[in-house]
Amino acid sequence: MQTERTEPATAASDPMPSLTVENYLKAALQTSIRTGREWVGTGEFAEALGVLPGTVTSMLKTLDESHLVEYQPYKGARLREAGRKLAMRVLRRHRLIELFLVRTLGLSWDQVHEEAEHMEHAVSDFLIDRMDEYLGRPSRDPHGDPIPTAEGEFRTRSGTAKPLSECESGTAMRLVRVTNQESDFLRYLSDAGLEIGSTGTVLENNAAAGVVTTDLNGRTVSISRSAAEALWVETEMRDEG
Repeated sequence: MQTERTEPATAASDPMPSLTVENYLKAALQTSIRTGREWVGTGEFAEALGVLPGTVTSMLKTLDESHLVEYQPYKGARLREAGRKLAMRVLRRHRLIELFLVRTLGLSWDQVHEEAEHMEHAVSDFLIDRMDEYLGRPSRDPHGDPIPTAEGEFRTRSGTAKPLSECESGTAMRLVRVTNQESDFLRYLSDAGLEIGSTGTVLENNAAAGVVTTDLNGRTVSISRSAAEALWVETEMRDEG
């Protein structure tokens, strides 16, 4: 008589949440981090995901029933512990994939975001852990965003960072993060010779004209204050080593 074979249970064999669930949880996490608020409104979900508010409400109710978020009408939703852990896993996958594509395939930083959006839902935690090991346990992705650890925590970074738009004239700084990752914007920065690690000085921050002029990597670059809000810089200069 044949006996039925039983495969050993592994973390990799656990059922994966749907792409939609992961996208909602990641949007909740990123919006919460960006705004400093626990609660994310339905309108914020709709804008982040490109869906109708009615669709958001229905999905948030489903996520609440699954104990991944807490939903309240007219207030939105906030992540429960299980939802936060899953959102951090997705964010970790996304940012490690971006860095892997840059370092191993030579893709530019304006090419990797969309690719990672697709791949983050398909790769296993096992493969992501191997990528992390191969890359040397990095703390930042190609855009300077922090990469969560396997335990779902962000590593701290020495120094202080703030938007370039808040820097006064004469401030010495280093570009450490770009929060606007639209391809056109990143290509504009590349054409201007700017990249993570670029150093220089704020020549003028003209609030009336809405323009910030900098000397970065020996090149004079003028950008709008709204664009400068997406460029985060360290103003307490420290050696990278």
